[in-house]
Amino acid sequence: MNARRVFLVGLTLAMLTAVGAASAQAIPLVDGVPGPGGGTSYTVPVQTVLLLSALSFLPAALMLMTSFARILIVFSLLRQALGLQSMPPNSVLVALSLFLTYFVMNPVFDEMYQKGWKPYASKEIPLETALERGSAPLKAFMVRHTRDSDLQLFSRLAREPLTDRESAPMRVVVPAFAISEIRTGFLIGFVVFLPFVVIDLAVASILTSVGMVMVSPVMFSLPIKLIVFTLADGWSLLAGALVESFLTK
Repeated sequence: MNARRVFLVGLTLAMLTAVGAASAQAIPLVDGVPGPGGGTSYTVPVQTVLLLSALSFLPAALMLMTSFARILIVFSLLRQALGLQSMPPNSVLVALSLFLTYFVMNPVFDEMYQKGWKPYASKEIPLETALERGSAPLKAFMVRHTRDSDLQLFSRLAREPLTDRESAPMRVVVPAFAISEIRTGFLIGFVVFLPFVVIDLAVASILTSVGMVMVSPVMFSLPIKLIVFTLADGWSLLAGALVESFLTK
């Protein structure tokens, strides 16, 4: 099995395991084979080894193959724009990003389960066919949200010329998608940052004009930013905008 296939098996099987575990048939961890003299010998199926190994890819797959990175980057930049150091806590931002990621990726996960895991669990198709079919919806999602320039960059580095976006291999699509998502997250964060910078500048100018140069502008700008953002229902607006940024393409 070449490196490309190992990469595809690990990443795709990790995703299929995550989305199909709730309703898929159980795979035995150990097979018992009757031996001579009434004994029993035990073996670990290859499928079990692959599944357990694929679990190590789940964190990386969640962060770089879904909408998680963009959402978490925007929320982290929002917290800095508000001038808050640890509120909301990192755990709250990560949890909120996870649930929004699940909301965005749920149709993709359902399609992966229906096309890949379900027929494989029913023994209708072999493992390699299940991986190929199950990875197709995830790959289509990533390609849809990846810039052409990023795809071309990693295609050139991989020395695999692209005839069209859909023909890009997974080892090109994954890093290109990750770079595109980080860039998009920073662009959205910049737009979110601007109104709060204006408030900071206005407060600093007012304090300077009245001669209060020794007073930190943060003491006045922080409550103003908090009340403006809260009254504008900023969390709902931002969360809705982030979700729509994935659904509109």
